[in-house]
Parts: sequence; C-alpha cells; structure tokens
Amino acid sequence: MLRVAVVGSGPSGVYTAQSLVQQDPEVLVDVLDRLPCPYGLVRYGVAPDHEKIKSLQQNLRAVLEHERVRFLGGIRVGADGVPVARLRELYHAVVYCVGAATDRHLGIPGEELPGSWSATEFVSWYSAHPDAAADDFRPGPRSAVVVGVGNVAVDVTRMLARGAAELSPTDMPQGALTALAASSVTEIHMVGRRGPSQARFTTKELRELGGLPDTEVVVDEAELALDPAYGDPAGLPAAQRRNVEVLRGWAATPSRGARRRIRLRFFLRPVELLADGAGAGNGDRVGAVRFERTAPDGHGGVTGTGRYEDIEAQLVLRSVGYRGLPLEGLPFDPERGTVPHLAGRVLREGASAPGEYVAGWIKRGPTGVIGTNRPCAKETATSLLEDAPVLLRRELPGDPLEPLRAAGAEPVVGWAGWLAIERAEAELGASLGRGVVKLPDWASLLAAAARTTRWA
Repeated sequence: MLRVAVVGSGPSGVYTAQSLVQQDPEVLVDVLDRLPCPYGLVRYGVAPDHEKIKSLQQNLRAVLEHERVRFLGGIRVGADGVPVARLRELYHAVVYCVGAATDRHLGIPGEELPGSWSATEFVSWYSAHPDAAADDFRPGPRSAVVVGVGNVAVDVTRMLARGAAELSPTDMPQGALTALAASSVTEIHMVGRRGPSQARFTTKELRELGGLPDTEVVVDEAELALDPAYGDPAGLPAAQRRNVEVLRGWAATPSRGARRRIRLRFFLRPVELLADGAGAGNGDRVGAVRFERTAPDGHGGVTGTGRYEDIEAQLVLRSVGYRGLPLEGLPFDPERGTVPHLAGRVLREGASAPGEYVAGWIKRGPTGVIGTNRPCAKETATSLLEDAPVLLRRELPGDPLEPLRAAGAEPVVGWAGWLAIERAEAELGASLGRGVVKLPDWASLLAAAARTTRWA
C-alpha cells in the first residue's frame, strides 16, 4: 500500500488527504502537524465571531476520522524536528502543506516599537495559538491604526470594535476576552495606500463593519473621489463595484455620535511609526503613524505627493500580507516565498523530485479563500498518484510512528489526544459560563492530551 505523509493539517493538508483516499482505495495517509491541534488557519486564523466559516472544521474532521487517515500532532519537521530526508525514508511520498507562516513587513522606521504588532500576531493572540505572546496587548490605547485593506484587516478591526457581550459566546481564550472587553479603543483607522476600487476585502466582510453595535463607519468622500474608477465604477469587476457602492453609502451617512468610530482611509502610505515619548521608564511606545498622501499613477499603482499626515495611534496592526518560509531540506524561491514545483511536484534544480510534493500557500502563494485549496490539493494528489508505480518500488521500514516519536521534541498527539483537548476546552467553557473556550498555551494543551491513555 502507498504510504503518504502530509505535513500540515490545515485546509490544504486535509483536502490533499481527502483527494488521495478518494482517488486511491488503498493509500494510507498520515497527516502531521507540529501543533497538537488540527485544522490550521480554520482554528487559528478565522475570526472567533465567524461561526459559519469555523464550522468547516466539521468537514475537515470527517476526513481526519477516515479509516485510512491518521492525525499525528506534535511533530516538527525541518531544522528543529524530523529532517526532511528522514521523513522521505519513512514514507513513499511526502506532501508539504505548511502554508505561509510569517507576515510581510512595512520596512519603515519605528515598525518595531512596542504597541506595533503584525496582524498575524494579533490574530494568533485572540485565537489562542500556543506560540502567541501572552501579555503584549494592553487595553489602554484610545486610538488604533490598522495598515491594510484586506479581509484580515477587516477582521482585526472588527475584533477591536466588539464588546464583551458579543465576544463571550465565541471560543476566544479567556485572557484575550478580558483584555478586549476592557479595551478603551474608540477610534480605529483602517488605512490603504491605494484606492477603494483596489481594496482586497470582500463586500460581505466590509458590510459587517456597518452592523457593529454602538459603532459608526466614517468614510471621506474626497478620498473616494481620488480613485479614477470611483466616478464610473461600471467597468469594475462585480466585487469591487459592490465595495465602492457600500463605501459611497457610508460617505453619505451623517454621524450619529456612536461611542466607537471606524474610519476607512485611502491613498495614504505609511512612512514612519512615531514614538509617543511617554514610556514611563519602560521605553517609548508607538504614539502615531506618519502617512504620505499618494495619488494614482495611471498604471494601477500610486506615487507619493510629498504631503504628510500624522494619525494618533497607541496600537498599530500591520496587515499587508503573508509570506512563506523556507523549510530546511526543501528548495525555496525567496522572491515568491514558495517551493518551486510543477503541478505540485517539487522541483530540484529544475527537475521534479519523485516523492516530494507541495499544496496550498507554500505551493501557490497566499492567495484565494479556503475553498481555493480544494482544486490545488486535487492537482497535487493527482500528480502523486500518477507517480505511484515508481514510488512503490521502494520498501519502507514499517509503521513510521515509532521513528517519528523518537525524533520529536514534543509528545506525539494522535486523534485520541486531540479529542481529549476538545473535552477539556468544553469543560473550561462550562466552568466560565461560556461555550467552548480554547486552551491558550502548550502546557495546557499537552496536559489535556495526556488525560487520555492513548495519545497516538
């Protein structure tokens, strides 16, 4: 039987496993993850209040419970774990679905000031990722700036504007809920360097901002008018046209004096984060963001105008995209942040390497929505199964579980361990008078997994 390792249990990894077992009635798939919990960004990237999207976990769960699929958490691959070469020895084929694990930087002075976070870090914190910094977010800021106009920017803006009553029913960890409930942020500026017709958020996500309790959305008509497509959006794709229509409606709506304001700004490029000079012995923190006014360059981009504006902010969240990281032992394209491939087959020095494959963001870059991973995974699975006659010529040493357990720094957490984590999160929520509440750190996750007699 063909034995395959899929590295990564997010949507691309699970859809790859699903495609493999659907196309081949005998293939065995181990889905490996360095975390003790499955589902990747569906668990740790989807906003807590997006219950419909989070419910996709049930679809992924059905795949991981398939009789020929095995989940093995707590397995690191690469420099600090199981070497790529060793993994290749244990399986006929390995599919890397490791995503785009880091965020892009602005590359401007002051970016590392305390109070300046990447949106990735902020999302990880309120999603209970065990690697997230526990105490960096402070509830004191009055004004926040979110740099970026994509769906992640909308998510973090919405989380800053929500109150305890709206967040308590979610699975947000208790520490993050307490901090956000105590937040004094009343002004949130979401800022893009280009115009509304080029914003990356979806209309559904955008409209959610207008339905938040005691919150109004403010849009400057003059900034919208700078966009050449604003005057006649008929030539825009439908999604961008709907975005412009929503923004127009907000620009024409008078202020109603709500407690919180979300200001959507356009044609402003961040050039520096300014310190507030009031570190109180702990060093300066961010106090404002300096932006340069931009103007369309006629080719889809923008150019600086030499005019500047400072926006007060004690909290800055940078949401300008994700980027893949190299995995030791695999080739890597630093320009694209992806592994070179041909229809999912890893390319080494321009030639395909039988037995090594990629799917998801590490294959195509951080583009698309969750569903985009399905055809991407199917293409890779098809390539792998086409190579099966060659791959099966190599004999394997047996069940790879023991070698994986011996090579790992963390305990291997199988499906039984994950179910124990789920039970512990349900118990925690019940004790707090909430629903399911996520465990926020490695120690509590592994302690919960240890409550089962059979981890893997």
